Amino acid sequence: MPVAFLLFLSIFVRTTVFAGDRQPAADKEAIEILSATEIGKYISADILGMALRGYHLTDTLRRKNILTIIDYSKPSGEKRFFVLDVPGKKLLYHCLVAHGKNSGEIFAVNFSNKQESLKSSLGFFLAAETYYGKHGYALRIDGLEKGFNDNARSREIVIHGAWYVSDEVVAKYGQVGKSWGCPALPVKLTTEIINRIANGSCIFIYAKDEKYLRNSLFLNKKE
Repeated sequence: MPVAFLLFLSIFVRTTVFAGDRQPAADKEAIEILSATEIGKYISADILGMALRGYHLTDTLRRKNILTIIDYSKPSGEKRFFVLDVPGKKLLYHCLVAHGKNSGEIFAVNFSNKQESLKSSLGFFLAAETYYGKHGYALRIDGLEKGFNDNARSREIVIHGAWYVSDEVVAKYGQVGKSWGCPALPVKLTTEIINRIANGSCIFIYAKDEKYLRNSLFLNKKE
């Protein structure tokens, strides 16, 4: 990759207003991953740097090689779900994902940690156990950030498949359908992705939400 582009990435990951205290190691790792994979075509260096910051601060991980990023700053008709093999520097999955029906239409702009809000939550999560429920094979996730997503389990926010998350739906309506707050995936990929990230990997759900970006302990922890 050209030296000029790598220099641009190095500068870019250091220019965020909200997460300027990220560890240099996370910034360097973001540049390395962007230069080794095609993820740079779809996600900014800044978002990747934030995700890596929290990934390295999450001490409860059991599957330490996997990092999932959901980028809700993108419209729902675009693929905004990413699964990375961090040490292997590989983009494993890149697909569509739904947001909560009360979070917005094409863009997710409203977020909540409250029961029955039907909104998505932001921040860092731990991928927990799998189960079979009303949506078929699904994955429970535990929110790691108090006030932002720590009610995820009691709200029954899970990763599951949904018919309304597909290329066909996007072609017809310009966006995927909306969930009750769950990050729903394309049915044909759900089992494979869940098995890859379940039982202890890190999930980061991002959006351009000032309240979260200013107050997340993961993103703003001092060295």
